[in-house]
Amino acid sequence: MQEAFSRFLLITLDLCKGFGSTLEIFALTLLGAIPLGLVICFGSMSRFKPLQWLTRGFVWIIRGTPLMLQLILVYYGPGLLGKWAARQPDPGFLLEWLATWSVFDRFLAVMIAFIINYACYFSEIYRGGIEGVPRGQYEAGQVLGMTRSQIFFKVVLLQVIKRIVPPMSNEIITLVKDTSLARVIAVYEIIWTAQSYIKNDGLMWPLFYTMVFYLVFSGLLTVLLGKLEKKLDYFQ
Repeated sequence: MQEAFSRFLLITLDLCKGFGSTLEIFALTLLGAIPLGLVICFGSMSRFKPLQWLTRGFVWIIRGTPLMLQLILVYYGPGLLGKWAARQPDPGFLLEWLATWSVFDRFLAVMIAFIINYACYFSEIYRGGIEGVPRGQYEAGQVLGMTRSQIFFKVVLLQVIKRIVPPMSNEIITLVKDTSLARVIAVYEIIWTAQSYIKNDGLMWPLFYTMVFYLVFSGLLTVLLGKLEKKLDYFQ
């Protein structure tokens, strides 16, 4: 009995290490995707039509294709381009540089794919929040002699935050689960750790045990995001 309990503790600690990588992917994705999503949002709302079409087309492609496929493309893409560049008789500087690539760094590939993917989803949430603010709010600010930046930051921004918190919360909870896709390119995270016990020891229960980690973390996020939403109720 004591041996079984010791084994359980060792596996738990190992899964905690894997979950640490999961949390790292989660945190870095939010850190990069939240500001990048705002940049993409402004591009999609730009009055310069070519920029607007280009940005919306890019968002459409990212949202319309699986994150798993984007991970594989980011990881293997530079290496494939590098092999193609190496066969060219006069590759030039850019192709010579690509020829030095074999494959992308695994963790970096995960971060690039996740940040771009979630930034595109966040950009649409931002755009919906900004466009959902009544036009009269902008006009009232103009009547008071406020500049466009003052209207946005002092009048519109907090109303936008109130509107986007619920859909952003859903995407953030989804991100917790999507981090498991990193194992597709053999990035160490909690699911990858649990699967190693199936291959090496024939143990299935660590894989189901990972549900506890996801449920606890998702529950904590749900509570925190719910409290944030309640704090913004004064805009109702």
